[in-house]
Order: sequence, then C-alpha cells, then structure tokens
Amino acid sequence: MDVVIAGAGPVGLMLACELGLAGIRPLVLERRAVARPDSPGMAINATTVELLDRRGLADRVRAGGLEWPQAHFAHLMLDPARLRERHASTVLVPQAHLESCLEARARELGAEIRRGHEVTGVRQDGSGVTVYAGGDELSCRYLVGCDGANSVVRRLAGISFPGVDAPFHGIVAEVDADGELMPYLGAHQYPGGVFTVGPSGPGLLRVSTGEFGVQGWDDEIPATVDEIEASIARLVGHDVRIGTPHWLARWHNVTRHAERYRAGRVFVAGDAAHVHFPLGGQALSTGVEDAVNLGWKLAADLAGRAPAGLLDSYHRERHPVGARACLTTRAQVALMHPLLEVSPLREVISELIGYDDVNEHLVRMAGGLDVTYAADDDRPLVGRRFGAVPLSTPDGVVSLAEVSRAGRGLLLDLSAHTAAGTDPGVLAAVSGWSGRIDVVVASPTTEIPADRLLLRPDGRVAWTGGRGDGVQGLKEALQTWFGDPAA
Repeated sequence: MDVVIAGAGPVGLMLACELGLAGIRPLVLERRAVARPDSPGMAINATTVELLDRRGLADRVRAGGLEWPQAHFAHLMLDPARLRERHASTVLVPQAHLESCLEARARELGAEIRRGHEVTGVRQDGSGVTVYAGGDELSCRYLVGCDGANSVVRRLAGISFPGVDAPFHGIVAEVDADGELMPYLGAHQYPGGVFTVGPSGPGLLRVSTGEFGVQGWDDEIPATVDEIEASIARLVGHDVRIGTPHWLARWHNVTRHAERYRAGRVFVAGDAAHVHFPLGGQALSTGVEDAVNLGWKLAADLAGRAPAGLLDSYHRERHPVGARACLTTRAQVALMHPLLEVSPLREVISELIGYDDVNEHLVRMAGGLDVTYAADDDRPLVGRRFGAVPLSTPDGVVSLAEVSRAGRGLLLDLSAHTAAGTDPGVLAAVSGWSGRIDVVVASPTTEIPADRLLLRPDGRVAWTGGRGDGVQGLKEALQTWFGDPAA
C-alpha cells in the first residue's frame, strides 16, 4: 500500500481526506477500538474552518456546532470583526463531531480505517516502511504518525521531542447545564489558575479547571467528580457542584516540539510533532494545516510527478509554524500566571488591544492566520493563504474556497484580459500541467491585490503576476511546485 497513517484523530483523518482527494487510498490505524465518546477539544478557529471550507466540509461541521465570532489572547477578548480581511469565525464544536465528519468523508474517498490497531513496531529502508500493528505486518511506501503527544511512531522513528513539562493540574468535564454553574459562564482567572464554563451542546456545559504550580496526575489515573469539585473550590474559594458528568479527562501544561518532522519515509504531524497549552484551538489548526500541507506533496510523490525536494518542504514550512505556536501559547500562559504579578501587564495589553493594529495582530496570531511560508520569491503575497474571498466569474459569484475543492493547483486570473477568458499565452503556459492545475477567470477584487495568482493545492500562493509580466515566472513556479510538464 502507499500510505499508512497512525491515529484517527482530526489530523490523521484530515490527511486521509487529502490523500483520498488525490486518488490515494490510505490505511488509518487507530489504537482505540471505538471512536472516542468524549470531546476534550471544543473550538475550531478561523484557520481550521477555512481549511475545511476549501474541501467542502465546513457546513457539515457547523451543523453540529455554534458560530462564535470572537477570539482571545490569554483570555483577553479580541474583536475579529475589526480585521481588514475577510476570514471565517471560530466555531464551537465537539471534537467527536468533527472527527465523525472527517471519518465519513475519508471513507467516502476510499480510506480504510482499522480500529483496535496500535502501532508497535516500525522498520524502514530506502524503498518502504514495514509497520507492525494489531498483530499484522504491513508494508507501505510512507508512514505518517498522527498518534498524539505520546506518539509511538515518533519514538520508533528516532525523532526527539524536547520541551518542558510544567507543574500543572487540569481536569475537563461535560455536564448537564444547571443553575449552579450558569453564573460562571466564561473564562475566569484566579490567583491559582483558570476556571471555565461554556456551552458544548444542547443542554450541556463544558467545565474545566487548571491549577498552575501543582503537580499533575498521570492520564492513566481516572479523574473523579470529587477531584474536579475540590479543584473548583481551591480556585474560586467556595464549593460549586457540577452534578454527574458524562465524562472527565485530564489536561496538561506541556510544551514540546519535534526536532524534525521527517525521518526518511516516516513523517509526524499534529500533536505528534508539536504540543502546547490548549488555547483558542491553536493546536488543532496547526495540526490540520500540517495534514493539508503534507497530503498533496505525498500524493505528488506517489504519482511520480513530485519535483526534487517537495517532500522535504513539509518540514521546512511547517516546523517554524509549530515552533511559533509553541511560542505564542507560552506567551499567553505567561500572561495568566502568577496572576497577581501579571495583572498590571494584562491591563496594559487590554488598553493596547483597543488599537486596530494590535487587535488585528493578536487575532491573526491566536487564529493561526498570520502564517506565511518563507520563499525565495520576494513578491509580498507568495507563501500566504486567502480566506473565502467572493469571486465574480462568467458563471456567477463563487468563493475562492468553492473553486478549490478539487484539491488541485489553481491559476486565478483576475486581470480581466478579455471578456471571453484568460490570456491565451497564459493558457498555453499551463497546458503542460493539465489535470494538476485548474484555471479560474474572475473580475478584479480589492481583496486580492494581484492580477494573477498561482495557488498550490493547500491554498498557499506560489506565484503572482501582472498583465505585463509574461509567463516565464509562472512556468518556473509551476515546475517548482508541480514538477515537469507532461510531454
């Protein structure tokens, strides 16, 4: 087989969808025998929503969630409505629902998912990987570890995972909504840590506590109602009853980052590559974009049309993003504890958020919208991604997300060169990449300050050009990212 993915969480399932869209039928191995009933994650931020929208999945996910047009930095509220660019809103949605949507789509695209199969061994050579899991010996060309912070794949591949485990005790639970908890809706800071209460579904609340400087417990020791209620009492100063939870789980203040995202034919993504304090859906958005970045590159290699170095670009592009996510979440934690010492700083930053530029910078940072891949090309748009910009085409108004759902590259011509379509010279330039590149002609828009753009399958800009630029730069970008043209 071509690709084995370890882990059927959001990252592994998103990667399975990306590969399936390109005609690759991956095998997903999940150590749990059944889909997890709990949902530790509750928010998908703008980056994740936009990536799902590019694949036609956002509406499925939104159907089980709630739009939340807000953002925060260290629980200091921001205003996404003041952004100068169009971007999606955060959606509050249980992780179990997100995984269900992604699994259904992965199966539609031909992925096989085997539950109760934990990876126990990995051996690789120059031609492939042998994976031992669930008593089976499997041969594949590539293995991707999306198996979480305690990744077996990462360990067996010899990839180190340096970082810091800070003393911290966190518990999260889902409970039926009742009057005793309603006064605590929102995120609350106390000298000892944080206490949050928020809606997680019809008649349900998500309750979590996090105490800094306290030695935590191992995940193998089940959390109890008495334990979380004692934690609440220590934080708020009096007893608060939560009722009988549907489930409880532990969470941690751990920051770790893999030294490399590739070891030969083995890759890591999501929490297997980077783990940090859970704030604002940043962990999920970073992991899902890992999958979107890697998926089309693996597919190109397996089809025999990947240019030299394409697979190596996964580490080169995503490793700095993982490092940035670790940095920005640590910065937020530093603004939360010790509260008595950082309160004056929180007040000053709250004042600064009143300035549009500061608000925008923090919204983009917290939502993963500030990511731009470094490129040799010095054109300002190269390496960045646009949201669901509306496009006026000869066939009507569509969004940039809608014309990206095939998962191929996209040449977007906004030059209005002719009423009938794009410049014949440009069409001739891309003809050798037919089947790898779609061409869309639309009217100019102030939301995209360029006449023409070449977008990679992950939506990142690979090239921009004006009407008088010619096609040589376009051809070079096509060859750099999509390989040699067909004969």
